[in-house]
Amino acid sequence: MSKELILKAAAESIIESDEDKALEALAQADAEGIDVVELLSEGYSAGMRELGDQFGRGEIFLPELIFSTEVMKVVTEKIEARMEGSDAPKKGVMVIGTVAGDVHDIGKGIVASLVKTNGIEVHDLGREVPAEVFVEKAIEYKADFVGSSALLTTTMTEQKKIEELLVKAGIRDKVKTLVGGAPVTKRWAEKIGADAYCEDATDAVNVILSWLND
Repeated sequence: MSKELILKAAAESIIESDEDKALEALAQADAEGIDVVELLSEGYSAGMRELGDQFGRGEIFLPELIFSTEVMKVVTEKIEARMEGSDAPKKGVMVIGTVAGDVHDIGKGIVASLVKTNGIEVHDLGREVPAEVFVEKAIEYKADFVGSSALLTTTMTEQKKIEELLVKAGIRDKVKTLVGGAPVTKRWAEKIGADAYCEDATDAVNVILSWLND
């Protein structure tokens, strides 16, 4: 089976919330020697992005999105387990979470998984995380990157608060900050002093890897 067909099947398995199909694509990728990180970013995550777009257009509803997220969790856990078994050196440390007042963590979970499979140690703080906790954990884990997701316009100000508290704690120059979420824009990131705005998980990985290369 060609790589293109396997990646397509992986994407479809997420769109269709089909766990059996998702695991079958993983097995086929193994058989063909396809890199699991590529399978995750170009296959499963592509399906998740498509679903996110459909949800944004009102073509599907939250329960469908949640079912697909569960399938996504299963495959990412399996891929992460393999990555942990490798001897690849750790490239950096990231803390990530959804800001206080916001219960949405689907996109943030995908970012955490994809970043992790690229050799970054990720500490996922979960959802409804106060700005103070982002900073405490950044200090505790000696983080290189701090990622925050806001899915509501009313919670975006928490990202600004994180920036301010990092300055207050005296570690702003020691970390790179990434912000994302549906209402978040590049302009907002620049306004609050964040280092990067990331549209999706692939974008977040590319930004982090470019920083590491620099």
